[in-house]
Amino acid sequence: QVQLVESGGTLVQAGDSLRLSCTVSGGTLSSFAVGWFRQAPGKEREFVAAVSRLYDKTYYADSVKGRLTISRDNAANTVYLQMNSLNPEDTAMYYCAAEGRGAGNFITTVASRYEYWGQGTQVTVSS
Repeated sequence: QVQLVESGGTLVQAGDSLRLSCTVSGGTLSSFAVGWFRQAPGKEREFVAAVSRLYDKTYYADSVKGRLTISRDNAANTVYLQMNSLNPEDTAMYYCAAEGRGAGNFITTVASRYEYWGQGTQVTVSS
């Protein structure tokens, strides 16, 4: 059974940086494309960033482009989300998700395409 566990969320101040981790167990990270999503209170879940299974193709939501960077370390079975210049609008529960059915360069922003999800890690940015 594939499981994803997020970590690294905490309370920070505006302008700070933070790195989230998503560790995969019960499977091999190299088999999956991975995406990060977030959900703020009272709002719908939204796509943040994704990285393809092969070739390290990445894609970002416009709201985070230039501030957040997704990367993967297959040897560590972990995907990272480096978050810089955080602002209060980044406050949300952050989830990682894995998709293993697409081609090597496949990447998607559609949550329903992802087969496996973590439980989330809370990021709170104070002004």
